[in-house]
Amino acid sequence: MTGIHEAPVHALLADGTTVRIRRAGPADHDDVLRLYEEMSPENRRLRFFFVSPTSARQAADRVAAGKRPEYCALAAECLGRLVGLAEYEILQSSSTAEIAVAVADGWHHRGVATLLLEHLADAARAAGVTAFTADALAANHDVLKVFHDLGLRVTRRFEGPEVHCTVQLTEDEAYLSAVEARARAADVISLQPLLRPGAVAVIGAGRTPESVGRAILRNIRNGSFTGRLFAVHPEAEAIIGVCTYRSVSELPQVPDLAVIAIPAEAAFGVAEECGKAGVRALLVVSAGLDTHQSGALVSTCRRYGMRLVGPNCLGLANTEDGIRLDATFAAHHPGPGTAGVAVQSGGVGIALLDGLARLGIGVSTFVSLGDKYDVSSNDMLQWWEGDGHTDLALLHLESFGNPRAFSRTARRVARSMPVLTVDAGRSEAGRRAAASHTAAAAAPTVTRQALFTQAGITATRTVGELLDTAALLHSQPLPAGTKVAIVSNAGGVGVLAADACADAGLVVPALDADLADELLDLLPEEATVTNPVDVTASVGEEQLKVCIGLLARHGAVDAVLVSLVPTAVAAATGEDLVRALTTAPLPRPVVAVLPAQSARVQLLPTVDEGSVPAYSDAEDAVRALAHAAAHACWLSRPAGVVPELPDVSTGRARELVSSFLDGNPEGGWLDPQTTAALLDCYGIPQISWAWARDEKEAVAAAQRLMGPDGRIVMKAYWPGLVHKSEQHAVHLDLRNVSQIEAAHRDLVSRFGDQMTGVVVQPLAERGTELFAGVVQDDVFGPLVVFGLGGTATELLADHAARLAPLTDLDAHDLLTSPRCSPLLFGYAGNPAADPDRLEHLLHRLSRMASDLPQLAEADLNPVLAGPHSVTSLDARVRLVPRRAHDPYLRRLL
Repeated sequence: MTGIHEAPVHALLADGTTVRIRRAGPADHDDVLRLYEEMSPENRRLRFFFVSPTSARQAADRVAAGKRPEYCALAAECLGRLVGLAEYEILQSSSTAEIAVAVADGWHHRGVATLLLEHLADAARAAGVTAFTADALAANHDVLKVFHDLGLRVTRRFEGPEVHCTVQLTEDEAYLSAVEARARAADVISLQPLLRPGAVAVIGAGRTPESVGRAILRNIRNGSFTGRLFAVHPEAEAIIGVCTYRSVSELPQVPDLAVIAIPAEAAFGVAEECGKAGVRALLVVSAGLDTHQSGALVSTCRRYGMRLVGPNCLGLANTEDGIRLDATFAAHHPGPGTAGVAVQSGGVGIALLDGLARLGIGVSTFVSLGDKYDVSSNDMLQWWEGDGHTDLALLHLESFGNPRAFSRTARRVARSMPVLTVDAGRSEAGRRAAASHTAAAAAPTVTRQALFTQAGITATRTVGELLDTAALLHSQPLPAGTKVAIVSNAGGVGVLAADACADAGLVVPALDADLADELLDLLPEEATVTNPVDVTASVGEEQLKVCIGLLARHGAVDAVLVSLVPTAVAAATGEDLVRALTTAPLPRPVVAVLPAQSARVQLLPTVDEGSVPAYSDAEDAVRALAHAAAHACWLSRPAGVVPELPDVSTGRARELVSSFLDGNPEGGWLDPQTTAALLDCYGIPQISWAWARDEKEAVAAAQRLMGPDGRIVMKAYWPGLVHKSEQHAVHLDLRNVSQIEAAHRDLVSRFGDQMTGVVVQPLAERGTELFAGVVQDDVFGPLVVFGLGGTATELLADHAARLAPLTDLDAHDLLTSPRCSPLLFGYAGNPAADPDRLEHLLHRLSRMASDLPQLAEADLNPVLAGPHSVTSLDARVRLVPRRAHDPYLRRLL
């Protein structure tokens, strides 16, 4: 596994302090000795069970003994000082390791031991260790509590004054939740100096009006920041009325946050000065840092424990009454409110802030992430979750640092507030040419959409669509379903709204007779109530108000869309039809379409101090409604569980992978025999087959497999062959020995020595041809893809994808999402496939991909699905040398 035993990493302690976790070795002898010698006698007794002048030196000697496969020691250090040590030693002929942990005096109760043990467990799993054992004094309550609180399964056995503990290293949901809770708490504490600073220094506030630093300084001052504000300038005594100092070291108070707005080449040096002074957070708006400068900046922040926003960003803002910080160079201050905004693009950030301001939706916190060297959208989601001010999260993401951790966080946060994003980069080019159908289907857009869908994130295509949806979610309750009542005062606009609903997957149901009669009784005589409800141009304000209220309170629909055009009739009578939308609170969402309004979307204030969203185009309104309905549907579902698969041979699978990569260090496609063996490890059903090296073996194999009245398929094979049909390397429907011999001779004549053999298998019975597979994305991890199979897989592009590991709900969604899904359930009289067997297959693929990071791609095409069986007829698997990476291990990326 790639972790701290490969390279040092930085992580946050429980109090937000940054520490460096790394392998300890011979060079650490004196530091380890000092760690133990500086402990109080009582702490040394708890660590070694007795106080001895030799115990500390023996412990230091053990760490310094050099690298051994059965031993691992991890050090935690802060500003070069060793503050903690954790060790394991694998017991002889065992998958169990004995552990010990020590924390420097003065560093207790800050999470050092817990963090070290999380990383030690990660390293141990990679070495094949399944359990830790540890002996502790019963009086050592702190270490016993550390073991108990890890989230792993712990058993204790008391032996006099000692306790023998066994810790199982299985990463189950309880453990991941415990790690997640610790990470969230530490992360939020570490962000306090950044987002709730008591003092801010702006470094680089120039004396010229066009200075970016000057603009930020002005916004902080004019925004009524509640803390102390300083400026750093080598010459000026004051800038726009703010007292100026020549350097950070001369400031009368160490600022919590330093804003760096100076040329890129000087940013690292100033960051170093800030770190030495004790600054806790940096906002770097400087752009143009090269690779060396970027690396130096991040290293400095890690070394001194400073959180970093940027570089190359617009700034940040917090509108809380006790803070009122606008450290941006935007033209206008964000208004206070409850929308959290995080963007990578400063331009998109300005567009969102302006759009929210036009709607009257205030902002709780705004962060322009820029190049996102440290603080990310994941950090911001965790901040908003507990800040007590945010109820709507808006994101613009161009890249993902740790998408699996982001997905887990978003999945949790989205249950307490809507999380919206712009799906940027849908047309990403330059991805490598796909080598299999599965890889071809796993385009960047598909992968991102899988993440968004599973995490409950509402993904929009444009900033405008995001604002449309934000307006609805900010102002209206969620719809319970997809049924919409359309009300219009002109038949044509009602039809357009109905068409838009159909395109967006919303339903416009016919209204039941009783409801229709009620509507007819109150509306003008010429009205029609079939849905769309045409109230006609002669409708009055009160009639329209009662009509909307009746529909919104009735259980026949989940939302009401009201489309109104100005008419001479309403103008002549003085009726204000729009006012009918805003005079009574309603239990179901109501949206307006007002084609005559100039704004794309606006919020109409209601008498109860709420609002109703009004759109100039029905398609915009309907898309927003569809997003709201989808989010409501996601919220109504349980979280889903990853099923247990007890009959999986993970150990044997890893042996097959290791053996192949030992002989093929660059990786490659598995031969048919190894492919079949690997699939067997996971119980993936395959059609009977045989391998034949020459014509004689092919005939013998066919005779064994054919059976009475049977038919045979023959497929050529050579290393690297992927798409057999495209190469015309397949013969179907071979009925006798002569046809089998002729087919083999044809393949030999066309492919010659390139062909190393043939695969012989019986011709399968009829059924629905599907494809299923997995692909490992370098950023997102394993992705399971499912859809229509056969030769038309890529042509029709009818597939769905979900990130592994799949829950039961994910597998169900994979079956029902492709357009071909009706074929699986008996469409047009065809025999239905067995959905349980199909879901079973998907779960086994998911488990294989999750177990084996070296599995670059696996392609089952076609998979034949019938009423009583699901069978893979052809399979391809490609392996690459790759180590596992635990996406949930606590570290700063």
